[in-house]
Amino acid sequence: MKDNKFLTMAIESSCDETSVALLTEGRNVLSNVISSQIKVHQAFGGVVPEIASRHHLDNINTVLKQALDEADARLDDVDLIGVTYGPGLVGALLIGLATAKAISFSKKIPLVGVHHIQGHISANYIEHKDLKPPFMALVVSGGHTNIVDVKGYNEYEVLGRTRDDAVGEAFDKVARVLGLGYPGGPLIDKISKKGNPHSVEFKRVYLEKDSLDFSFSGTKTGVLNYLNSQKLKGEEIDTAGVAASFQLAVIEVIVNKAIYAAEKMRKNKLVLAGGVAANSLLRDMLNKECKRKGIELFCPSPVLCTDNAAMIGCAAYYKYKEGMVDDLTLDAYPNLPL
Repeated sequence: MKDNKFLTMAIESSCDETSVALLTEGRNVLSNVISSQIKVHQAFGGVVPEIASRHHLDNINTVLKQALDEADARLDDVDLIGVTYGPGLVGALLIGLATAKAISFSKKIPLVGVHHIQGHISANYIEHKDLKPPFMALVVSGGHTNIVDVKGYNEYEVLGRTRDDAVGEAFDKVARVLGLGYPGGPLIDKISKKGNPHSVEFKRVYLEKDSLDFSFSGTKTGVLNYLNSQKLKGEEIDTAGVAASFQLAVIEVIVNKAIYAAEKMRKNKLVLAGGVAANSLLRDMLNKECKRKGIELFCPSPVLCTDNAAMIGCAAYYKYKEGMVDDLTLDAYPNLPL
């Protein structure tokens, strides 16, 4: 395949998706193979770290071969290898890291470790070819709810973060008590379309004045208390209404804080990223508020919202361009800060 275009291979294995991608010039995706373990973990109502690690080990070579085949490429064609090194499940991260380091060593290919959140933000560079920093980013996923001031391709300042549950985690827990299953985000999004979002007015938690941090545990507890009170009264529970009301309470806070951050920092571009970025209410409310405030909104397509290697490859490319290269001592950091 080899032509004069710079070819990046990337590996993502931070949680329960095994993914390998190949990109040219950092933004043009040739292949982005994702092997999901959702069905494996559904029986447990969440990701079991040990099981996730074993499946990554089983899947990685098959996924890597498929990515190369789809890109019509060989390992000898690769100019750079990027890999997620945190945050995430340490056992899962180590499978991707070991694979990337083995390829880097055997083929003498430069290695770049990528922060998972930087990957999610970089997904938008793939989707929107003309997008460049600076901008404000809203990162919403199973493990993260962050408002990030993106000053450059590799310069970030976290302005707000969750103090307890991440939004995706809160969705999963509420979905579990509602008997919807796992993963909770897409299931709540789907059933909410059938419910009245004002059937139960759950508390909106904004914390201190001007704070850009998030807290979803109180809203989640409010759902639990409501369900328990309904059961004690012997009254029927409107599952769709409860789900829609919870979703609105959470999304309303996220949207308001993201818009406030963009205005406060005088940013006219807002980027959405992370697994929960696929939520239809979040996209709709953000789109309406951004139009009202004159802010340009950028969203990745659903496949780039999930954990995937293409976003890691894009982030690795921009780190490499600024001379940020790692060696074979690169390790996994499950709680890696941005």
